[in-house]
Amino acid sequence: MFDRVEIVVKAGDGGDGIVSFRREKFVPFGGPDGGDGGDGGDVIIVADAAVTSLRGFKQKRFYRAADGKDGKGKRQHGKKGEDLVLTVPVGTMVLSKLQIGSDALIADLEEPGQQAVVAKGGEGGLGNIHFASSTNQAPQIAQKGEGGEETSIILELRLIADVGIIGYPNVGKSTLLATVSAAKPKIASYPFTTREPILGVTEVGPESLVLAEIPGLIDGAHLGRGLGHDFLRHIVRTKILIHLIDGGSTSPVEDMIRVNAELSLFDSALAQKPQLVAVNKIDLPPVRARLTKIKDAFSSVGTTVCFISAATGEGVTEFMAETAKLLKQVTAVKGAGKKVVKKVFRPQPRGVDTSVRRDGDTFVVVAPGLERIMTRLGATSPDVRRQLKRQLARLGVSKSLEKAGIKPGDRVRCGDLEWEW
Repeated sequence: MFDRVEIVVKAGDGGDGIVSFRREKFVPFGGPDGGDGGDGGDVIIVADAAVTSLRGFKQKRFYRAADGKDGKGKRQHGKKGEDLVLTVPVGTMVLSKLQIGSDALIADLEEPGQQAVVAKGGEGGLGNIHFASSTNQAPQIAQKGEGGEETSIILELRLIADVGIIGYPNVGKSTLLATVSAAKPKIASYPFTTREPILGVTEVGPESLVLAEIPGLIDGAHLGRGLGHDFLRHIVRTKILIHLIDGGSTSPVEDMIRVNAELSLFDSALAQKPQLVAVNKIDLPPVRARLTKIKDAFSSVGTTVCFISAATGEGVTEFMAETAKLLKQVTAVKGAGKKVVKKVFRPQPRGVDTSVRRDGDTFVVVAPGLERIMTRLGATSPDVRRQLKRQLARLGVSKSLEKAGIKPGDRVRCGDLEWEW
């Protein structure tokens, strides 16, 4: 199963605003009419029930949304870039790949139609019409489009099932799944026959249960040995576990303890999931001869155990009824414990985060929005310099420059523009 992939997504860049003036023969008071650029498209991840794996992301690893179009004259806004929608299976976790530490969860897409914006498109730049004022009726400046976000994300598929069937290799998990459902897992007498989780659906009375056979694990699976994390990752979403034990093992109780230890070392919450323990292969004479001994051994550690034969079906019907009963109890408890999450709105200050620093003989202005200013005539034009100084004054940057010791003739740089103060 191709159930974990890392991709790079890039949202669309915003289109540029333009510097334009109205020049129509019989229209008085022409003035600026430069339109805004369109916003760049977002990259959106959507859960789709029709998609069953992440295999489609195997060949291509870079995805980009469309850029916004530039503005035009006559106050025409540029077209917004088209969003890029990537469909993933239901149960996919979207994580942000971090440089240090564990990956951060962006979204857990558990329901069909759930979606998450993983890269936000850049805003379109403002046209020169936005820079017009009573004292600046012919603005020669506009704004470049903002760059779209680019990030690395991890898509990780975790199966959504009611019941997870766990246990050491060759304990009969595949046989049990094939007996109680229409699933057709590969069955053989060697370890790790099943290489990927397999789902099956069984009906117990009026109830319908989704079971997931999880690939067998060995000691050290939490460190990635055997099928390692490929085994453990898919148990997280299951509500309860069927813990299958080989009745022919020399120490069935010890097998159960070791498997549970692996669960706990991978994620402490997994060891707390409700379990039904079943000893399999009771159709074999050596196993049937020691049933009482096995039952007493489990009783000594406080565990109630069921005895089944997945191969012949003996005890399976009664065991699945117990499974459905436990699942109903767990679902009822979880449903009663759910709380409505209240949204908390935390208004952010409206001020623009600006700063001034000195780089040799040049004063560098850091001002979001202003850094994207572009001109039609270049920063050497006296009109453009005056307009830039007005914008700096409006944001309070001029006072910061004066406090930093700027003098006439000093160089000022903001974004790609550099001019003399």
